[in-house]
Amino acid sequence: MTPNGVIQKKRDGGVHTDEEIAYLIRGFLAHEITDYHMSAWLMAVYINGMTPKEVLALTREMRDSGAVLDLSALPGKKVDKHSTGGVGDKTSMIVAPIAAACGVTVPMITGRALGHTGGTLDKLQSIPGFNPLPSPATVSKILKTVGAVIMGQTDDLAPADRRMYALRDVTATVESIPLITASILGKKLAEKTDGLVIDVKAGSGAFMPTMQKSRELARSIVDVCRAMKTRIVVVITDMEQPLGRAIGNALEIRECIEFLHGNTPADLETVSLTLAANMIRLGGRARTMTQASKLAYEAVSTGAAADRFRRIIREQDGDERVIDNPDILPHAKHVEEFPARSKGFLTRCDAKLLGLASNALGAGRNKVEDTIDPAVGLYLKKKLGDPVARGETLCEIHWNDEKRLQNALPLIKKALEIKARPGRNRPLIHAVLEG
Repeated sequence: MTPNGVIQKKRDGGVHTDEEIAYLIRGFLAHEITDYHMSAWLMAVYINGMTPKEVLALTREMRDSGAVLDLSALPGKKVDKHSTGGVGDKTSMIVAPIAAACGVTVPMITGRALGHTGGTLDKLQSIPGFNPLPSPATVSKILKTVGAVIMGQTDDLAPADRRMYALRDVTATVESIPLITASILGKKLAEKTDGLVIDVKAGSGAFMPTMQKSRELARSIVDVCRAMKTRIVVVITDMEQPLGRAIGNALEIRECIEFLHGNTPADLETVSLTLAANMIRLGGRARTMTQASKLAYEAVSTGAAADRFRRIIREQDGDERVIDNPDILPHAKHVEEFPARSKGFLTRCDAKLLGLASNALGAGRNKVEDTIDPAVGLYLKKKLGDPVARGETLCEIHWNDEKRLQNALPLIKKALEIKARPGRNRPLIHAVLEG
């Protein structure tokens, strides 16, 4: 085998053997196959795709490229949740404490912002002192005592994915369904969990903007998990507009805290409780979705989930006082109201453009090395279908830098559209697939 031979085979539409995929990934990790070889192969996969058997082999190699977490000593079933990325998607900080409060062990590995989508780790690090990379011994201790940990990917967990993702980002091959499947599951299956709940986004703010592509990705994930004997639920949720009202790191943590205290936008509640209920059912704490949904709701209404979030923050060295006093979170120096220029109904609230606007303010990153401002972002006062009076505030802009504000304003103007008649509502939950 040679790198050129493997690349040429996929370039010409051929199907790789398991041995060829192992040769490629192991050689890449050993620096025997170069970045330019891998970049060429990634583009060949992006153009020609992979068979389900190839995706399974690639996922196995990604999982086995580093350490595999051994959680067998922990009691109960372990269930993780993953989202394919969205705008205002702060569900990880909500569902982890809910599921843990219901008796599920949640070893949640999550990531940082890149492009127009937010990153869970960046949001959590807006909490003073929060440590996103606890040691393996600390992770085990937190899972035994609190039931949930929310952490970043360690250097030795699926290292092939980390190196390949960096190349995918700069070679315009991020949106490949086989590569997304292997990237997500390579990390998640290295945790050796008993079950996974995956939130696949569909809409303008998603990597998979069409329902067809979202369903293809969901089916690919389910097929691999079935073959690897891991229980899986994939929920396809809407990302045509941002989820909830807050976009930006500290603003989203504040909204999570409000949620756990019983004050939440309806869309965020629907999606969060659906994901949490599926985790509770996969974790063996309920037999039916009806029973699991009731347990999730009770965990919030009794304060048990808020207390669990407090304990997660404390054990990961964060300032737990934030649960009772969100004003501890970073604040922007300026808050500017963005008014409606006409009356009618909000018919467009474009998630991608609003995510890009939040990035322009400094809330996200376009390159891995970019610095994030945890205080800035947007807070939506109106959502799709809401009636609007001329001059009424559509959103609040939390900003620190005048130049960044001027870059964000055209994106916000383009994202928010008012018409005389309301548009047709899109469902929040498009489909649920299980394996």
